[in-house]
Amino acid sequence: MANPVKDKNYNLISSIYHLAQGSENCKQYASDSQRDNDDETTKLFEELQRFYSEHGEKAAKILKNRL
Repeated sequence: MANPVKDKNYNLISSIYHLAQGSENCKQYASDSQRDNDDETTKLFEELQRFYSEHGEKAAKILKNRL
């Protein structure tokens, strides 16, 4: 069944939500890796956290300009 509420603003809002969720998850994963002294995965999760945050901010800026 298709979601009847699909438009460009909904898509941006959904993306912002998922990017924020991904950022928070990666922040926790980095903390877990750091606790386990796993520098390799700590670095990866920190990079991913920054990626999600940066793209979430970009999407939020676009949405703000459209509303």
